[in-house]
Amino acid sequence: MIAEQNVSLAPHNTFGIVAKARTLVRVKGEADVTAVLADPKLGPEPKFVLGGGSNIVLTGDVNKAVVLKVEIMGKRVVSDDAKAAVVEAGAGENWHEFVTWTLEQGFGGVENLALIPGTVGASPVQNIGAYGVELQDVFDSLDAIDLQTGRVFTLDARQCAFGYRDSVFKHAAAKDNDFGLAGRALILRVRLKLPKPWKPVLGYLDIQRKMTETGIEHPTARQVYDWVVAIRSAKLPDPRVIGNAGSFFKNPTVTPEQCQDIIARDPGIVHYPMPDGTVKLAAGWLIDACGWKGKSVGKAGVYEKQALVLVNRGGATGGEVVTLARAIQTSVYERFGIRLEPEPVVV
Repeated sequence: MIAEQNVSLAPHNTFGIVAKARTLVRVKGEADVTAVLADPKLGPEPKFVLGGGSNIVLTGDVNKAVVLKVEIMGKRVVSDDAKAAVVEAGAGENWHEFVTWTLEQGFGGVENLALIPGTVGASPVQNIGAYGVELQDVFDSLDAIDLQTGRVFTLDARQCAFGYRDSVFKHAAAKDNDFGLAGRALILRVRLKLPKPWKPVLGYLDIQRKMTETGIEHPTARQVYDWVVAIRSAKLPDPRVIGNAGSFFKNPTVTPEQCQDIIARDPGIVHYPMPDGTVKLAAGWLIDACGWKGKSVGKAGVYEKQALVLVNRGGATGGEVVTLARAIQTSVYERFGIRLEPEPVVV
């Protein structure tokens, strides 16, 4: 274990916000976590787990916690039979590169999740999803380490308590015997179960447009992957060029009655019926309808091509990003009566 002092976090958050970590430890494996916990100085301090930094907004230096930068690597095929392939990746692996690797092994199932920023370890925390697929649809299990006891444990999908952009890792335990794991665990490895035969998920409008444009009615997993990469590249800014955290707000869900009320006033609203009877509304459409696309607060702005994405126009502070987000929330609530919930964690 090597503890670094006064480390810049600007390269470690996709918003590119300038901040420092008083103490940062690069976690290459569970032994590094065990060493931190056993250290007489670092062990008692709070811990802040940092993956790819694609889902955080830093509002200042991290001085009150030890930053555990997850850099656990490795990919492997755990099993492969007629029913499914189980694949595993270290929590520090780049998510998109892992998706690409699964296709190179001949396994489909996560192609709709291509080009989502961040690391493999962050994927179950957020229950990432895109174009009709969520991580929980292909999740098998994960290994994590308890940041209080140093014990390694395994969770299946049920124990992860997945919800829409939600999991047990986003909730703190209200009581000692509760299972909330926010701030209490560091994910080490994630395993996915990719079913056979592979079935494409083609329900989203953007993908259907690609089918029409190409004339391909029965795409392969690689073709769906290529389409998703093209769609996301056209809509979303590359964090390496323009700082951002991807989709900033969750798509809200409403009752059918609420949706009809909004349609009566705004017939063009983009909405998707859900299996549970609710209706998901496109948060980007709501934000655009309130006139925010392309607008800025200080050096934080709303991306010109996709209103759901907030960007760093150069030198933005976390405070400016938060101020912009709150102004958008107020506008949407005043017009539609809907409260948008941010996806990133504000630190």
